[in-house]
Amino acid sequence: MAVWLKELFKVKKPFIGMCHLLPLPGDPFYKEGSMNEVVEWAKRDLMALQNGGVDGVMFSNEFSRPYVTKVSAVTVASMARIVGELKSDIRVPFGVDVLWDPIASLDLAAAVGAQFIREVFSGVYASDFGLWDLNYGEVARHRRALGLQEIKLFFNIVPESARYLAGRDPVEIAKSTVFNHQPDALCVSGLTAGVPASASVLQKVKESVPETPVFANTGVSIQNLEKIVAVADGAIVGTAFKFDGKFENHVDENRVRQFMQKVNALRTVG
Repeated sequence: MAVWLKELFKVKKPFIGMCHLLPLPGDPFYKEGSMNEVVEWAKRDLMALQNGGVDGVMFSNEFSRPYVTKVSAVTVASMARIVGELKSDIRVPFGVDVLWDPIASLDLAAAVGAQFIREVFSGVYASDFGLWDLNYGEVARHRRALGLQEIKLFFNIVPESARYLAGRDPVEIAKSTVFNHQPDALCVSGLTAGVPASASVLQKVKESVPETPVFANTGVSIQNLEKIVAVADGAIVGTAFKFDGKFENHVDENRVRQFMQKVNALRTVG
């Protein structure tokens, strides 16, 4: 396992809980004048995740659907306000993810002092948001300009709602991404939030880049935990922590606690 992973999260195979933010100003489904409600929603979920025992949290504008690949300034400003208001309540390592804009994610991380970000950083995809063309070279230079060399980057190499335009195999993508971009970690996703990543793809990616941490990025549940912990170096969990396991609901502290108790038992055995 990468040394930085243990140093940051203090456990092997960390599980990061998603703090999904309600629609923000400028989003189609934003409720006018509701920023206080957005902050309170996020605080409730943050406390439920932490009290339930997650190893880290990640703030994401998950309800800013339909997503764009270049967000407006108001999105970053709104997320900075939310994280800033909650900063004193954060007790675990935290990251940010501005969907789907890696430059904006870095800007937000610089503003709030996040320790990691997750994004789609490279590749060309046919997606629900149109043609998705990314150049990590530009992102890496922006990272350098902001002085964020210590922040950890989680590369989502099988993005949700998208397919690599050239039809490349995930193992090929993993190998070339590690060679060209030197990511801190790779994330393997299913079709959308809440949909499991292919177990075989997760296994093959991990075997192809054994020195790079590989995370299960979507669809991790208490039912498939044993398989995930056996293969992956960690996981990012959102939907499974919600009341009734539904994406649109608040985080259920009891579900988080039961989930993390099983995680801790499996980590002890492993």
